[in-house]
Amino acid sequence: RKHLSFLPASMYTEIQRERPDGGNILTHPDYIDGNPDLIKPKKLLNPVKASKSHQELHRELLMNHKRGLGVESKPELQRVLEHRRRNQLIRQKKEEEEAKKLQSPFEKELLKRHQRLDQLEKEQEKQEDHAPEFIKVKENLRRTSTVTGDEKAA
Repeated sequence: RKHLSFLPASMYTEIQRERPDGGNILTHPDYIDGNPDLIKPKKLLNPVKASKSHQELHRELLMNHKRGLGVESKPELQRVLEHRRRNQLIRQKKEEEEAKKLQSPFEKELLKRHQRLDQLEKEQEKQEDHAPEFIKVKENLRRTSTVTGDEKAA
């Protein structure tokens, strides 16, 4: 038992004794001692930071920061292009509305008739869907027989 008395009570106390420099946990690299035979490692390049687009974006952010512009503010070119797009969309909508307003009475009547015909066709399709199978087949047979009879006469 006497030979175990020199061991610390816990590993924490051991660590505290080993660090007299005030708690620096980082290990020191071996190449600092100035040995000329050792090859010193070079810091790897980050491919994102090395890219041209990242550098340009970073440069623009720095310039905006120096000018006092916020991150949310957009570059002037982008603002102008968005303004043009917005105006173009508004203009197109106005032109479409004017075109609808300037329809002649004849065009309006044609549109109404077209809508009515579409509605009638949809109703007929619904009625045909509810009809029994043999009626559909019989109608198809009549159509084919009249078509072949017309072809023979011609």
